[in-house]
Amino acid sequence: MIHPTALIDPSAQLAEDVEVGPYSIIGADVVIGEGTKIGPHVVIQGPTKLGKRNQIFQFASVGEACQDKKYKGEPTRLEMGDDNVIREGVTLHRGTVQDSQLTQVGSRNLFMAYSHVAHDCIVGNDCILANQATLAGHVTLGDFVILGGLSAVHQFSRIGSHAMCGGGSIILKDVPAYTMISGHPAESHGINYEGLKRRGFSKEAMQALRNAYKTVFRKGLNLQDAIAELEAQEALPELQVFIDSIKNSQRGITR
Repeated sequence: MIHPTALIDPSAQLAEDVEVGPYSIIGADVVIGEGTKIGPHVVIQGPTKLGKRNQIFQFASVGEACQDKKYKGEPTRLEMGDDNVIREGVTLHRGTVQDSQLTQVGSRNLFMAYSHVAHDCIVGNDCILANQATLAGHVTLGDFVILGGLSAVHQFSRIGSHAMCGGGSIILKDVPAYTMISGHPAESHGINYEGLKRRGFSKEAMQALRNAYKTVFRKGLNLQDAIAELEAQEALPELQVFIDSIKNSQRGITR
């Protein structure tokens, strides 16, 4: 299961069925869960904890020290859930002591070739980062977020659940949940209707979100008045997620 050319630190903890390909390096303080497959020429540095059944392709770098110039070698961490796919050349960096000391990745995410997750990012579940999509430091992604190829997200930005960002987008502000954006700089173009339909959202919820989008983006209201109008409506759970993603914004929203 472990190729004889692989180098594994004695302190690393690998489940019995973990596969490690040729010339891969597993560093100190790395924990890897059962069913994980690590291809050739992969580097995993610690402290890093990977869950079960993750698949890591060649030349990926997971848990390496971050590129923040303030980082001075402090013991920060990267933690990942289950069933993630990390394709060729992907880079996932550990956190910094200036934040929570942790970069956190959920489960069932797809990181396509050469995508990057910087220090202190939080990635939810079921996200897709297409080829060369890049997260700067301290970025938060909700669940089911899709970033198109070559898109870039500014540090400290938040992208709400079920948002979809077109290829080549330059994302400088927060993105409300359920919305579609694209452009340089990115602008909002509506509710991610097809994505929500595929994920089983009810017609009632999708119509409520469409109406909410019009209230925020099309009526010419300031955000405070738009939110007040939405909060006066029936409190569907999906609508509340949309409202909260706007109220919790610290950088302003993509409009």
